This record gives sequence, C-alpha cells and structure tokens, in this order.
Amino acid sequence: MIKREMYMERIRPFIGQNIVKVLTGIRRCGKSVMLTLIQDELKENGISEDRFLSINFESKAVSYVSSVDSTYEHIKTVCERAGKKIYLFLDEIQELCGWEKLVNSCMIDFDCDIYVTGSNAKLLSGELATYLAGRYVKINVYPFSFKEVMLMLPERSEAEVFHTYMQWGGMPFLYQFPLEDNDKKQYLSDIYDSIMIKDIVSRNKIRDVEQFKRMLMYFIGNIGNVFSASSITKYLKSENRSISNETLYNYIDYCQSACLFHLVSRQELIGKNILQFQEKIYLTDHGIREAVYGNNMRDIGQVLENIVYIELLRRGYTVTVGKNKTLEVDFVAEKAGQKSYYQRIVPQNKYLSTAT
Repeated sequence: MIKREMYMERIRPFIGQNIVKVLTGIRRCGKSVMLTLIQDELKENGISEDRFLSINFESKAVSYVSSVDSTYEHIKTVCERAGKKIYLFLDEIQELCGWEKLVNSCMIDFDCDIYVTGSNAKLLSGELATYLAGRYVKINVYPFSFKEVMLMLPERSEAEVFHTYMQWGGMPFLYQFPLEDNDKKQYLSDIYDSIMIKDIVSRNKIRDVEQFKRMLMYFIGNIGNVFSASSITKYLKSENRSISNETLYNYIDYCQSACLFHLVSRQELIGKNILQFQEKIYLTDHGIREAVYGNNMRDIGQVLENIVYIELLRRGYTVTVGKNKTLEVDFVAEKAGQKSYYQRIVPQNKYLSTAT
C-alpha cells in the first residue's frame, strides 16, 4: 500500500477539526484505503485504535447498519463507552437511506471526528449542502495516477509501466497482485457492471436499459470527441432507437453522479462564455474502456487526452475545452487565479502547456 500523499495533504489540515471530511469517487478507486491511511496517521500522532469506529455500509456482516436509528444507537453506545473524542469512519454511506440525518446528528450530539466516503458525488454534495452547510469539506479521490502506478511497480521500466497504464488504467487492485490480462479485463468489467446496474440504473429507475447501455458504449468509444445531442440521436436512430435531448442529458447526469463520466464544457477564449453545446466526455478510469470496448492501444490519442484531463482534475484544476472561432485548445486549466493551456501535438501524441 502506498501513501497517497496528494490526498493526505488535502485532508491533513482538517483532521481533528469539527468539520466532516467527505471523500468521493468512483467505486474501487481507493477511498476505503484512504480511511486506513488516515487511521495510520492518527496512530502515529498518538491516538489509540480503540477510539476508532469504522462502519462499511456495503457490508451485511453487522445488523445495525440497516437503519439510521440502529446505526445512531450503536455510535452513541461507543461514544458513551469511550468518554472522549472518537474518530468515526463511515464507508460508502450512500447505501444507508437517510444517512445525511445520521451525520448531522452525530456532529451535534457526539464528540467525534467524522470521515465519510461515497460513490455518488451529486448525492453526497447535494444532501450535505442542505444539512451541513459550511461544515464539510469534499475531497475527490481518483484511481492511481501514472506516478502512483510507478511507485507500485518499482522494478519495471517507465516505458513498460506507461504501456500498462495506457491500456488498463489506474484501479488500485490491478497493481496489488500479478494479474493476467483476462483477469484485469474481468475485474474492470465487473466494476463497470456494478456501477451501471447498482449506481445508475437501479438508483435512477431507468426503464429502457438497452437504450442506456447503447448510449454508454457510444460515449466510451468516443471519449475526447466533441458530441452534440443530434449526433447521439442520429446514432441511436441508426439502431432503430430514439431518445429525447432531456433523456440524454439525464443519462449523462446520472453517469456523472456515479463518478463514471466527466462532461466538459467548451469555453470561448475571447468572449469567456461557456458554451452549452459540442461538449466532450471523459472517463474517470480509461482502463474501463479497454475492458468493455477495447482498442485503447489503437486509440492512443483519445486515451492520452483522457489521462491528461483526469490528471488535471487530480491536481485540483477546473478544466474546460478552449475554443477560438474554428480553432480548439484541448484543455484550459484554471487554479488559484492562474490559467494554463494544454495542447496535444500530433502525431507524437505529446502535450505542450503554457501558463498565464
């Protein structure tokens, strides 16, 4: 296990503070491991392990996670027994109906330091904004970066590791054990199915599942390409299916909430307007594309663009696609009042950047 210092640097200032730490990201990207890393740091700072309470809401091993009331009573018992501040780790909390009320009550009623993880970004931020306005901080967690994969595979050359990373992405489990390509594909396919069925279809009560699957495959195959609602309509029409613009954007929103997709707007570089058409979509983990669509090593330009986009997000940038009349800049990245521009050079598939 590597220490994901990029995230720890963001979490560390809030440790022990009366503010809920919310870690959100795609399933299996390492959020639960981040809770372990936080616990390790607390222990290094002299906090005894008996003051930790960890609850995984995906687990059926304990009965008290079945409702807000029973979970609250369990936490209350632990707090009373401890007689001092406890450190509360609530993993995949979106699985508990009414979880936002639980977190709010724990903040008010108990002396506890709260850490929450979840795989539905919109659900977490929306409900917490209602119940905990100004009392939470959100940290987005992503799959391994190339740098982190290098740390996991120190015995291999940079070129060899990058080839693997280009094809299979950064899901942490892939780099914990030696796996054959078929095993990697199966693992990533299972993650994709879980996200699609559990986090999107079931949660949002999608009726036309086949239509939704076809739309997903269209976007996965066309990451980094400009799309419009009419292009999707034409694609589905060619397969004897129809979709309204409203339904299309609802589907995209569901995928964003599940941390599967990122919809990137285009920005006029002269007028500074954000254009709500001809957007682009990227995957949180490009390895999923290899598992369910294939051709990552053929579509190197698209995959490299996806990698750069997610890396910019990982580093805390707000990213748009730049447009100046008929010309386009791949990425306009902004952070702390500074703006950088990134452009891929073809055929070398390398990126140049400038900053203002």
